[in-house]
Amino acid sequence: MVEMKLNKIIVNEKRYDQVVVLKEKGGKRFLPIIIGASETQAIKIKLTGFSPPRPITHDLLKSTIEELGADLEKVVIDKLEQNIFHAKLVLKIKNNGKTKYIDARPSDSIALAVRMKAPIFVEESVLEKIGAFDK
Repeated sequence: MVEMKLNKIIVNEKRYDQVVVLKEKGGKRFLPIIIGASETQAIKIKLTGFSPPRPITHDLLKSTIEELGADLEKVVIDKLEQNIFHAKLVLKIKNNGKTKYIDARPSDSIALAVRMKAPIFVEESVLEKIGAFDK
């Protein structure tokens, strides 16, 4: 697995899709992922420090995970099938040390990772399939 960090979000005003770009931590490879406008907004809200008066969906999920006694250990983008990325939330249960894997969209996973300060990983096979590029 390769640790990545959120590098930038590209907003195309003429299209509904937005692109989140992950960059290899300590490396030169980039991975662009098309995400929806609402997920883009959720990521941007957290990055700008804006605090909505009521919790948005990703804040609700963060609170739920914490209240259930778990930590978001990491996010793993683990598959690319039919041009669709798949991810897993890796949760560590505090009281028994067990690890749980929750299927998720990469866009939601990244929005949650930003909130919970969790690392983002991508399987090497995914980087190879997509042809992650150097800049």
